[in-house]
Amino acid sequence: MEPRYERNLPALTEEACQILRKKRVLVVGCGGLGGHLIDMLARIGIGAMRVVDGDVFEPSNLNRQLLSEVPLLGISKARAAADRVARVNPDVALEAVEVFLTADNAGSLISGCDVVLDGLDNLESRRILARECHRAGIPYIYGAVNGWVAQAAISLPGDHLIETLYPEGTVLKNKSVLSFTPALCASMQVCLCVKLLTGYPVETGTISYFDLLNQEFEQIPMV
Repeated sequence: MEPRYERNLPALTEEACQILRKKRVLVVGCGGLGGHLIDMLARIGIGAMRVVDGDVFEPSNLNRQLLSEVPLLGISKARAAADRVARVNPDVALEAVEVFLTADNAGSLISGCDVVLDGLDNLESRRILARECHRAGIPYIYGAVNGWVAQAAISLPGDHLIETLYPEGTVLKNKSVLSFTPALCASMQVCLCVKLLTGYPVETGTISYFDLLNQEFEQIPMV
């Protein structure tokens, strides 16, 4: 076992660590959620990542986005993610794609990946991503934050979790995000990802809901 991964043991077995080294993960969105997702995946030892974001950093990102820094304002978020991973774990094969997710490119972006992690911040893109994952038979790990609240879930093909959670006509108005909420949400998403890829039991189609203001946690069946 490489010294880099020694502290993964015994919580993860050496065999599980080797499995992670053979997996490719897609992270869509390199902002508040995505930055934490990418950093955690690199540190745990995922072998390959494709990260997707067509946006650049702006001052309003600085309150919560792990990858954002004042010197990086105006810089591509996907490019910053690649630079971060190169510094954290250069053994990770990282592909940075500087585009926004669309219905036209979603299929090619998820191609060849074992699991997809949602770091998005809008419903239209989230629906596109979930539909494409279901069509391709690829597990989709949902995450979303709002103020003090975080929620995460694994969605498998055919369970229609996103459609159930966000019926047509749903409008999200409050875009408040605190510095700590994305970190919690991303931790749950990466935990689910690692368990899924290494064969640990996971509960699918169920929302893990965290209300940090009221210190409440719920598991909510959705499918």
